[in-house]
Amino acid sequence: MSYWIRGEYEEAETYWKLAKRAKELELPEDVIETFVVLAKESREHGDRLREIYVRSYGENPVEVGIPGVEAEALKLEMDTPKDVLEVLARAMETELFAESLYEKLATETGSDSLKSIYLYLAEIERGHYERLKCEFEVCKKIYEKS
Repeated sequence: MSYWIRGEYEEAETYWKLAKRAKELELPEDVIETFVVLAKESREHGDRLREIYVRSYGENPVEVGIPGVEAEALKLEMDTPKDVLEVLARAMETELFAESLYEKLATETGSDSLKSIYLYLAEIERGHYERLKCEFEVCKKIYEKS
């Protein structure tokens, strides 16, 4: 669980950086807002998982030295506005991956409360994927015309 907590915080930082870079590149406001929303939600996921950890174990999460899967996969640079398509595609992949991992955790835990939390987080990751997919389609149309 410590790994997932750290991963959500790292993912939030990555989405904040993507939002900042999207703004610098003067990308559509919807793209910037999507990155901001995903950053906030990832931070909230980390906070929620941390609360559960502290409540369950009575201490702060242990430090893990393994980078989060989603954040690592998203560490792409956007040098030009057209790069946003690659970033959005990669972000979509990472959200689907996170969804499948949370679903796997839900099937393997013996705790009903953790199962509910993991399934909830899987749904949220699916929502992130859908939001990114919409932005991808919009940007694809914009950049195909140019």
